[in-house]
Amino acid sequence: MRYFFHIGYLGTNYSGWQKHPDAINVQQVLENSLSQVFKKPVYIVGCGRTDAQVHASQFFFHMDADDPWDFDLIFRLNNLLPDDIAVFDIIPMEGLPHARFDAIERSYDYFIHTYKDPFLSNFSSMYIVRDWDLDSMKRAAGLLLKYNDYHAFCKMPDRNQHTICNVSTAGIFADATGDRLRFHISANRFLGKMVRIIVGKILDIGAGKLSVDEFEAHLIDPQLLQVIKPAYPQGLYLSKIKYPYLDIPPRSKFCQMLAGDTNTWKII
Repeated sequence: MRYFFHIGYLGTNYSGWQKHPDAINVQQVLENSLSQVFKKPVYIVGCGRTDAQVHASQFFFHMDADDPWDFDLIFRLNNLLPDDIAVFDIIPMEGLPHARFDAIERSYDYFIHTYKDPFLSNFSSMYIVRDWDLDSMKRAAGLLLKYNDYHAFCKMPDRNQHTICNVSTAGIFADATGDRLRFHISANRFLGKMVRIIVGKILDIGAGKLSVDEFEAHLIDPQLLQVIKPAYPQGLYLSKIKYPYLDIPPRSKFCQMLAGDTNTWKII
């Protein structure tokens, strides 16, 4: 039987989701905990990857089990797991759906604050800019829906079979004071560091370091040479995963809490 696990994690202490031997990662922590519960090696497949220090307010992985268990697995796992990883739901699935390959849409949110705040430092990225050019940032975000080759916004594009991504939504939000910003984007797929690279460019536009036309030039001609500088990782959240057969709201409300009172935020 295949099971989908609905989880969330704070990525500050991890080198990302993906399992590798040189640093602590979310996948390995979960596999170790599951193996401890079932007293045998357990392997899982995640819905994607996140970079070091990037968070996930919604994430899915799948696991196969020969026999059903007769105990509260969510309770046991959450007791074993560190405080920065939580299991919300375990969903039995018919057939062999795939947590990664079956996802039809992923969404990310990136949070920015423009003043030093010790309570935001691990959850939002600080960029001290006094007067953002919000109109130009809005124009740049809107361009993402017009193009679909993101070769220019990938750290290592040659590692991908192709660099085509279909962006369905992209927008900039600001709080009432303009001191905090949020970038939101949804697409059928994302490339390595793609969201952070896009955010880095949009922040350059907002700070007057890059024009919208220069930004669009790399969407029109993805092979143009450029300097790639991803935005800081700690402001980024994988916030929603959608499947043809599974579309549930994130259990964690952390992104909403970080955004504060939604009545004080407006789309740019």
